Amino acid sequence: MATVISFGIQKGGSSKTTTSGIVAHILSAEYGKKVLAVDLDSQGNLTELLTQEDIYVFHQRTVFEALQEQDARKYIHKVTDRLDLLSAEDHLARFPSWLYGSYRGNRSLVLKQTLESVQDDYDYIIIDTPPALGDQTINALAASDAVVAMFEASKFCYSALGRFLETCVHVQELANENLKIAGILRSLIDSRRTDNKALIELVEEEYEDLCFETIMTRTAAIGRLSINGFTNNPELKAGLKQYRLFVEELINRV
Repeated sequence: MATVISFGIQKGGSSKTTTSGIVAHILSAEYGKKVLAVDLDSQGNLTELLTQEDIYVFHQRTVFEALQEQDARKYIHKVTDRLDLLSAEDHLARFPSWLYGSYRGNRSLVLKQTLESVQDDYDYIIIDTPPALGDQTINALAASDAVVAMFEASKFCYSALGRFLETCVHVQELANENLKIAGILRSLIDSRRTDNKALIELVEEEYEDLCFETIMTRTAAIGRLSINGFTNNPELKAGLKQYRLFVEELINRV
């Protein structure tokens, strides 16, 4: 049965999508694991990152339709031999209205029940969440074995971090007692800025046991990943160096 890992924080620009995509790539391409990536954000950025396709290519063949049917099997798209995708596009924004209008059942467990149809087919399921504490994020946490809290070195993200971890605890209490907070992945916006370094150190002081040792720094190669993708990208090897260290830590924790 797959180990399900979510990446989340209710703050945009915190590298959730980039990290989710890179982790899915490394686990499948370098560890030889069978991986399903789940795009749970209606922006569809993970879909675009992994496939290099416009998200509307997947119209009506997305995670939203899978959630409505509570069966993922016919909505899975092959990315590589070892990496599959449940895609997303704008219509996923209708998920809350469908959930409260048409669905009858536990609204926190729709994704968990949907993934049960394919969970034995994978080693890992990686979930990218939207930048909000809404129904998609709650469903992701309720379906996960572990969650990584993303932290970029900014005041707004620092303010969001405690509330996100509190939400994880509430999900543990009410919907998924087996959810593990794998840790906090810290990312420097600019390693030359003293305020960035101070926030990184502050998070370590407050959440020492939760912080991953690996600290990400922004690089041009990773910044161009959305353009160049994972195939025939001459910058990929160098760009993934620090992410490999993080994936090693993550595997050991989960």
